[in-house]
Amino acid sequence: MSNPIIENEKKFGANNYAPLPVVLVRGEGVYVWDDAGNRYLDMMSAYSAVSHGHCHPRLVKVLQEQAAKLAIVSRAFYTDKLGAFLERACKLTGFEKALAMNTGVEAVETALKAARKWAYSIKGVAENKAEIIACNGNFHGRTITAVGLSSTPQYRKGFGPFPDGLKLIPFGDVDALEKAITPNTAAFLVEPIQGEGGINVPPQGYLKACAEICKKNNVLMICDEIQTGLGRTGNLLAFQHEGIQPDAIVLGKALGGGLLPVSLFLTRKEVMDVFMPGDHGSTFGGNPLAAAVGKAALDVLIEEHLIERAAELGKYFQEKLRTLHSPLIKEVRGRGLLIGLEIDGRYDAHEICLKLLKHGILTKETHKTVIRFAPPLIISKEQIDVVINALNQVLVEAEMELA
Repeated sequence: MSNPIIENEKKFGANNYAPLPVVLVRGEGVYVWDDAGNRYLDMMSAYSAVSHGHCHPRLVKVLQEQAAKLAIVSRAFYTDKLGAFLERACKLTGFEKALAMNTGVEAVETALKAARKWAYSIKGVAENKAEIIACNGNFHGRTITAVGLSSTPQYRKGFGPFPDGLKLIPFGDVDALEKAITPNTAAFLVEPIQGEGGINVPPQGYLKACAEICKKNNVLMICDEIQTGLGRTGNLLAFQHEGIQPDAIVLGKALGGGLLPVSLFLTRKEVMDVFMPGDHGSTFGGNPLAAAVGKAALDVLIEEHLIERAAELGKYFQEKLRTLHSPLIKEVRGRGLLIGLEIDGRYDAHEICLKLLKHGILTKETHKTVIRFAPPLIISKEQIDVVINALNQVLVEAEMELA
């Protein structure tokens, strides 16, 4: 039987998503409920945006209190919330300056604009010759520039022409980066772990080697931590697993506490100071409502030890997944609570997700072969066990269908 809510969205909305056939109406902690009252364990966290859990009481309280005082005034004026938010973010991450935007891809665009202007005004690259290097399999967003940096044919088809000066190299290949750099290279943009690309973890030491190459060649290393950052991998930031400090990072998703879009571009003073009034901006970027929630989201992350939970429970989750000796499982990979389960190509990973839905487990595949497990960082071992039991049943069922 068709659902009128789903049919209404299909009728009046763009066909740019393929959601699972469930209508969600409420969330609390690691759980969400549909319009029929069924409860589900959320293994997606809105692509890591709900790392704190759905409707975290402390964050909701901050949102409500700030919304009742002052929400949006634009950056034409100072407010009492933005400076405190930026200071908290800079001191936590070790960067000197931050620029607030809304969505993750806006932070990426901000970083690329800063890198290009830095290349022209500081490095001495000739005007309109600056190059940006990224990796095959990346996902930096869906703007024209971000799509221009993508290697996924569907993301690109029908949306060209793309900006000049964009290069792609294999992910995890240090030599490829060194060969791709020229005197015109402004920046190397890289995800410490490729999320949308399939939870692809590079070889240990890759980021450290890239940082050394970038430093040697006076190239900015920009880490896209939108999905991997803010505790998701068991460290505050994923690049910290290799003991480095890149030139800049972009943050988003979990920065909004699962309540509203908040993003940041963070870097050192020399890079940020290339921006002059009028060079870049956003009507909503850095608004007091977002700044209040963003600061609270950072505070909760630290004070409720969510980073440590991600490290401990991510290890537990992966160990449990490896006890499932199904011929359909090709690989378990990830770090912390960012985990990918690669499924044998003989069976559609999307069908696995549909079967998990019937067991009260919500997740989504990526690239047709990888099932994501990226729950809120507040998940418990008992809840992970529920997921493992359901997954085991689903895999057995799938194996029987293949047989």
